[in-house]
Amino acid sequence: MIVLGATPIGNLGDASPRLVEALRTVPVVAAEDTRTTVRLLSALGIEERPRLIAMHDHNERERSADLVELARDADVLVLSDAGMPTVSDPGYHLVEAAIAAGVRVSVIPGPSAVLAALAVSGLPTDRFSFEGFVPRRAGERRATFTALAGESRTMVFFESPQRLAESLASAAEVLGATRRAAVCRELTKHFEEVRRGGLAELAQWAAGGVKGEICLVIEGAAPATLSLASGTEQVLALVAAGARLKEASAEVAEATGLGRRELYQAALEARRPS
Repeated sequence: MIVLGATPIGNLGDASPRLVEALRTVPVVAAEDTRTTVRLLSALGIEERPRLIAMHDHNERERSADLVELARDADVLVLSDAGMPTVSDPGYHLVEAAIAAGVRVSVIPGPSAVLAALAVSGLPTDRFSFEGFVPRRAGERRATFTALAGESRTMVFFESPQRLAESLASAAEVLGATRRAAVCRELTKHFEEVRRGGLAELAQWAAGGVKGEICLVIEGAAPATLSLASGTEQVLALVAAGARLKEASAEVAEATGLGRRELYQAALEARRPS
């Protein structure tokens, strides 16, 4: 089978026993960078090394077919340099090819920079979106934040320390200077730091220079507040589509910030014969 293995994002102590056992026993490892994997094997005290095959962004598509065939007869462990393969790292096309070929895909869960940053950000965690790397170019970066201006979920991004200040300034301009955010730097490492504040405040701080691996977490947009009349129309439309009045009122209240009871009563009044 194909086995996706999550590797430490900094602290080697986060390597799971299952990952260590797999590294000791699998015959083949498809690694984003074989040099990084060799260092991991040495750090974990694994002397008998599996066959290492480089699989990175530039060769994943062409390597996938051969790796899938290898996985028909033996387990192939897939590793990125840090965290979970396929999440802004190589592995997706291999998984896609394996599924198409009827080869089983399994996972050894473990460290995740996305979830770690979300957990320590101090921002809502019940609903979130992962947006990958912030675009490099200023115009594309601004377009990305503009498209996400109405996103109500907490958003998690990866960013380069060299571009962090620019990205925070762009986000502050588009999303608002006081929109809450957290810069999570060097997670699980010796110099781990979480800086929280408004986007403009964080941009000013980052302008002084930041080092390390960065996750940027930004608060979602507050629900847009409509007039009671507009909200009532939405409730009645949901009821007309088959929803119960109580559930429709609750759904519109959550999406708009209007009061659930107010919507319920207004909809009841609107449905009464004049």
